[in-house]
This record gives sequence, structure tokens and C-alpha cells, in this order.
Amino acid sequence: MIATSYRYIVRKAGVRSGHAIVEGSRLGVHDVVAMIRTGCSVDEVVQAFPTLTRAQVYECLAYYEDHQAELEPLIAGQTARLDA
Repeated sequence: MIATSYRYIVRKAGVRSGHAIVEGSRLGVHDVVAMIRTGCSVDEVVQAFPTLTRAQVYECLAYYEDHQAELEPLIAGQTARLDA
């Protein structure tokens, strides 16, 4: 596992192609950000993923702000399916 400078965000070789995930899960940071970008509230994300905390959701958003170039293609791939 590769730690990041974020409390809840890690990378694991072989998990989600090595992209940033929420520690203790297989949930990608880009999954959380995509939900927010498509209109879900923080509370709705937590309801969809009951093991996720509000702090983890907010940290995913902070990670996105610092790593937009990395995450934008992943988010676009997910949200493109919604536009089809």
C-alpha cells in the first residue's frame, strides 16, 4: 500500500488499477467525485456507501482539487455512461 498525504486516501497495487481509493475499501476517489458531480449530496454518497464517512467524502473532494488532471479522465469515463 502506498500512503498519500491524506488521512483516508491510499493507493494499492492491483486495486482499481493503482488509482487513489478510500482506505479500507475498493472505492475510488473518482467514484465519489463522480457521484457529487452528477448531483448527489455528501449525505447521499454516504447513504449509498454506508461504510464511508462524511470526512472521507470531503477528503475525496480535497484530493480531487489537488489532483484534477489525474482524476478528470476517470470521472469523464464514468459520467459518459450517464450521458449515453
